[in-house]
Amino acid sequence: MATSPTEPGPSGGPLSDPDGAINSRLLPLEPMDPGLTWEQPGGGVIVHLELAWGHVRRWWLRAFRRGYVERMRRLRKGTENRCPHEVLDPRDLKFFRNQGGYWWDKADDPFTWRDRLPFTRTGLAELFVFSLIFYGGGAGLAWWLVSRETGRVVGAIGWLLVATLLVIGGLITWFFRNPQRDIPQGRGTVVSPADGVITTIDEIEHDEFVGGPAVLIGIFLSIFNVHINRSPLPGRVIGVRYKKGKYLNALRPESARENEQLALRMQMTQAPYRRFVVRQITGAIARRIVCWMKPGDELTAGEQFGMIKLGSRTELVLPREAALELKIKLGDTVQAGSSILATYRE
Repeated sequence: MATSPTEPGPSGGPLSDPDGAINSRLLPLEPMDPGLTWEQPGGGVIVHLELAWGHVRRWWLRAFRRGYVERMRRLRKGTENRCPHEVLDPRDLKFFRNQGGYWWDKADDPFTWRDRLPFTRTGLAELFVFSLIFYGGGAGLAWWLVSRETGRVVGAIGWLLVATLLVIGGLITWFFRNPQRDIPQGRGTVVSPADGVITTIDEIEHDEFVGGPAVLIGIFLSIFNVHINRSPLPGRVIGVRYKKGKYLNALRPESARENEQLALRMQMTQAPYRRFVVRQITGAIARRIVCWMKPGDELTAGEQFGMIKLGSRTELVLPREAALELKIKLGDTVQAGSSILATYRE
């Protein structure tokens, strides 16, 4: 779980540098992007439905589960509520983890079981709503077809619609899967931040954040890929930059410049303190970037930090050094957290 040097993360775990021995070598933290007031800046109908449901849930808890509310209040850590609503239990923090403030130790969070589901927790509401629409619609139509006399043509069309609804529902369920990954260990090992196909490997003369020559690796994610993003290296979040934009096809080169995107600017917390950038970019179908990181948070290699919903592009910018050895080529298929993109010879 990500941690912050200024406050414990959601897990309450220890910081990687409790004595501050390396702080003099780390870049100063950047201010939080004012456009990032929650972890899904592009909004969305379903997340707003979930937020609306939160008002009902909190009313019910206050009215009928006062003992639970009081117990969660005693267990709650932090002194400041940075959410736009009252915080009664960890579910109220779901969309506002990048704002800091209140948190619960993992041992005190009664909803950590959701992290062990085979589906990403940040997409459970979409999965529930779309399942009702497509699976429920398919089941309802199938019931109507078997309970009534229909002509051959109407029956054929009806069963074709049932099959279509079930296939779409299956694809959406598949999209939100969250498989376990074996993370390669090794100093200087760079793992893929996303599932997909390598579509870009470019050399950059000078990257503003890296501070010198860099290599840009672009990964295209189809709707059939896992869309969870993972950190390619262990590091500390220095800054998070969000940019509104278009929704061009993620395969088009200009999409990297013109589409809505979020850049996670990070630095390794061990020598040689390399800086790197992971960029989430929307596509023609994917229009919802999710990132729950904030400046000061720390990630281990392969740890999850966000996702892009429904087809997209992820870019990684690495320092270009003599010690850098790329392990991939154009057209390669990679998996987030488990595929090695490059290594730095130490």
